[in-house]
Amino acid sequence: MQLTTLWSNWILLSAAICISAVSIAVDFLYSKYCNSNATKPISVNYHFTRKCNKTCAFCFHTEKTSYVAPKEDMKRGLHLLKEAGMRKINFAGGEPFLYPRELAMLCRFCKEELGLESVSIISNGTKITQKWMEENGPWVDVLGVSCDSFDEKTNIAIGRGTGENVKQLFRVRDWCRQLGIKFKLNTVVCAHNWQEDMADIVEKLDPFRWKVFQVLYVEGENDSNETDSGLSRRKRDAKELLISEEQFQTFCDKHKHLNCFIAEPNSLMASSYLILDEFLCFLDKGAGVEKQSRSILEVGVQKALSEVRWDQEAFNERGGLYEWTKDVIGDGGTGGSCGSSLVNKESLQCEIKSIVSARHSILIKDRKLEGGEL
Repeated sequence: MQLTTLWSNWILLSAAICISAVSIAVDFLYSKYCNSNATKPISVNYHFTRKCNKTCAFCFHTEKTSYVAPKEDMKRGLHLLKEAGMRKINFAGGEPFLYPRELAMLCRFCKEELGLESVSIISNGTKITQKWMEENGPWVDVLGVSCDSFDEKTNIAIGRGTGENVKQLFRVRDWCRQLGIKFKLNTVVCAHNWQEDMADIVEKLDPFRWKVFQVLYVEGENDSNETDSGLSRRKRDAKELLISEEQFQTFCDKHKHLNCFIAEPNSLMASSYLILDEFLCFLDKGAGVEKQSRSILEVGVQKALSEVRWDQEAFNERGGLYEWTKDVIGDGGTGGSCGSSLVNKESLQCEIKSIVSARHSILIKDRKLEGGEL
């Protein structure tokens, strides 16, 4: 009787162990499967502030709040993004140079502690100083400056007027060359500047990339009525600045001979950027009203990503992957040549294609599971 009982207990124990082992194996394989097919936020634009010293009428990331996350929250969020596959971070606003100490801390953290391939900044240029550049240049790979016109009257109409626009552009360009930082130019084409010829001065500035955007209309950001925008500088009304595809193409045709020229119509721009706001939530500025995910600090990167749309094919088509680390430029990164020294472009494009393919495969499998085919 005792032997029978012991034998029965041994069989039950063995069965329990086997079931536990199988369960662990299934969980491990499922976790590995999910991780291998997870969306990788390769390049993220972190708008850590909405505050700005300019009033560009077409701005689609307006000063709706004055919030800036605590330093430790920003670091934790960036660490989560790095673990999820982020290789490049772009700090934007608002105007990031309104917070020079925070910006310096973020750049250094991303380079020294996270070891990111690229740290980039986009600025209106007015608050950039030689002192900041010399002190923090080692932690910056790319510095982009927004410039929509070389005509001061046009800049005033847009909301960027300073009187020092062109001079400051050349100063920033020179500081970048001295420090080996890649200098980039951004231009928004709108009703005020679509007929302008900017080619000669852009050639002299010699950026490694000149990104030219068609003005984008985003509900909830730059869709205020005239009365609201007149009462508050935080409100924007871009309706009068919108242009047709034909007008955008006219501007593009006038400048496409420049090697650094990269055009982004609304069709490519709208959902192809991974935008993280001041609350560390992803934003979707595509069709319809702007959508906001929950914070990555609350739900993690993958869950937050699933709550917005990121068009990875458009990201690839607009040249979202390029050689973005300053150290690989053949002559030390001091020249522009409009990005002609992109040595790893093909391998980077292959990687994004494989990511898109993986996402496509998992979507098909999910649909089959829902339909009971697997």
